[in-house]
Amino acid sequence: MIFDDITDAIGHTPLVRLRVPAAEGVEVYAKLELQNLFGMKDRVAANIILEAKRVGALADGAHIVESSSGTMALGVALVGTSLGHPVHIVTDPRVDRMTLAKLRALGCEVHVVEAMTSHGWQSARIERLEQLMADLPGAFWPQQYGNPDNPGAYRRLAREVLDDLGAFDVLVGSVGSGGSLCGTSRALRESLPDLHVIGVDCVGSALFDQPDEPRRLQSGLGNSLLPKNLDRTLLDEVHWLNDHEAFAATRALAVEQRIFAGNTSGSVYRVLTDVARRAGRGTKVVGIFPDRGDRYADTVYSDGFWASSGLTDLAVADVPEQVDYGTEVTRWSRAVNKSGLDLDRHLVFVEANTTGTGMIALDLAAGLGLRPVLLTGQPERYAGLAATGAEVLVCDTNSPSALRAAVQDRFRREELAGVVSTSDFYAPAVADLAAWLGLPRNPVDAVRTCRDKSLLRRRLAGAGVPQPRFAVLEEPVTPEAVAAAVAEVGLPCVVKPVDDSGSNLVRLCHDTGQVAAQADRVLAVRENVRGMPTARSVLVEQYARGPEFSVELFGLAGRTELVGVTRKSVTGGPHFVEHRHLFPAPLNPADADALADVARRAVEAAGMALGATHTEVVLTDDGPAVVEVNPRLAGGMIPELIRLATGVELLEQQLRAAVGLPPDLAPSDSGCAGIAFLLAPAPGVLRAVDGVADAEALPGVTAVTVTARIGATVRPPVNAYDRLGHVIARGATPEEVDAVLTAALDRIDTRIEPEAGQ
Repeated sequence: MIFDDITDAIGHTPLVRLRVPAAEGVEVYAKLELQNLFGMKDRVAANIILEAKRVGALADGAHIVESSSGTMALGVALVGTSLGHPVHIVTDPRVDRMTLAKLRALGCEVHVVEAMTSHGWQSARIERLEQLMADLPGAFWPQQYGNPDNPGAYRRLAREVLDDLGAFDVLVGSVGSGGSLCGTSRALRESLPDLHVIGVDCVGSALFDQPDEPRRLQSGLGNSLLPKNLDRTLLDEVHWLNDHEAFAATRALAVEQRIFAGNTSGSVYRVLTDVARRAGRGTKVVGIFPDRGDRYADTVYSDGFWASSGLTDLAVADVPEQVDYGTEVTRWSRAVNKSGLDLDRHLVFVEANTTGTGMIALDLAAGLGLRPVLLTGQPERYAGLAATGAEVLVCDTNSPSALRAAVQDRFRREELAGVVSTSDFYAPAVADLAAWLGLPRNPVDAVRTCRDKSLLRRRLAGAGVPQPRFAVLEEPVTPEAVAAAVAEVGLPCVVKPVDDSGSNLVRLCHDTGQVAAQADRVLAVRENVRGMPTARSVLVEQYARGPEFSVELFGLAGRTELVGVTRKSVTGGPHFVEHRHLFPAPLNPADADALADVARRAVEAAGMALGATHTEVVLTDDGPAVVEVNPRLAGGMIPELIRLATGVELLEQQLRAAVGLPPDLAPSDSGCAGIAFLLAPAPGVLRAVDGVADAEALPGVTAVTVTARIGATVRPPVNAYDRLGHVIARGATPEEVDAVLTAALDRIDTRIEPEAGQ
């Protein structure tokens, strides 16, 4: 295998079968992470540093500062220096001479603290690191204990094991920063949900509710502090070994398996032997061996060190004692893990929509026993936010690095249940953040494809999904490009941005002059309503004639289930603004099946797999044609119509999917529901909305809501943001609902005065 760069050689480590006493058919394997260039933390350093550069948290040539006494220091040195960064390592007197020599040979500046502080060597190192950060403006701290890119690095390790071995039953790994075992097991459980995970800790470590003993001799596992990356809820079982047992197991590993390793690998090996002894026929067990033994020549492998340190005074056990979780241990013991069961779990919202479902979603999160948290750049945008009781974190939600920093600073990983948004614009940010954290999610590529209509059009074309003819105009738009697009698509055609929402800047054009003018209008907009830079591309597509529908689907565990089809009514051209929805759409079975089939094909072609999607389809004379696939719940209060008609709280099911809970899509009711939007008949200033009470009093009306501010300048709708409010009604039949909505609108009078000077 040939690599172009030294960092490309990280990973690709062997999986080796161990020969240990076990029942016939039991297989035990070691993933030899010690075969990395310097050790397992090479993976972590590479992932953290490369991701920091990608999202802009690490500038070219900036200093990198990390606290470590072992393989993380070497990994940061390897990757950081190879990418041209000055590297500073803060360590303590326990650092071995081999590691120190390697760090200095790689060109690092090594800072050795002289004494423990309040939380042992860990806190002493952190205090020195913080001083370095203050002295080196722009320096980057990988923060292996709190950076989710640490556990994220082990998705690749998990894939390597699955590729080499396939399904297996038990994973054993050491626990220090929380990265390797949590990251690997979290990724593996996406394919192996019943995987049994065993954590290996040391006596004197505080990670699993044991008394802290900072002077313990083992390195590479255990901790005096609770790292943010540690997600104890992933572990089924915990083992503790004292220093004598760990060091003896490491020597046994060399003698019995010919693997010269460090004490973390030795401890994992000892636990593997116990798991193998207890395992039933056919069980496959994998252990992660992090580091090799050269760093331990003067400790684990030194008889003189054993004699001088009093190791042999510690009692040893041949098999672990089964204890209740929380029992103080002094030698090899094991317990069913019970930590993390009483934690507050948070559901993080990245912004929300402003039409009502955003605040409803925050309330629903609390109803699921979760603590809602809203990440937002503008809390004042959301009416009723205070009443939800949600925690609000203000940050730049348009910046991936700022979003990550806000989450990393505020939460330990085991406190996070999911990430979600009810805003179209933030679906890619949610997918990216959830992937970073290893939370339930759709593929980032799938969400980005749906959000960019030009990418979606190409994806659907490749999959043979029926859709309007299309062409894409890029800046600068020339007369020749416009003419070519019109020739490809035909007239009349629809011109729109590739990445906007709410029918914004969508226009029906009848000649090339109108197409060119509308393309210029689209390209003139450099930021959308949320302050995000626009894609600077224009979609020109065939005008698909026919009634419009949206198909609501829900994906989970490889299935895409139909929730229902909504009939949509839109204003006439040149603008297309939805003004009435009816659920379920009155359709004959053949048309209903055709709409559902084409929507399912589109969603699967896009790659969406989890939760709700909202696919807009036109039923043309030639059959259904897909207009959009939205990677989110429907807007326009359609989830509320579904609730009224079927009893299915689709918004709640979306939240459940976001935190890994099974949704309940079974209807408990049968009826129809609809919404009609209030529209301004003429431009001017809104002075009053009369007749609301009369409309509310009509049988079947469930809500009348005015969203426009009295005194605001209004206009006949050009996009969805121009709607003034809505009426929602429920009934037994589509005809009944339509009649109630029309009657309600007849009772409402929007008083609009011309603006001064008109």
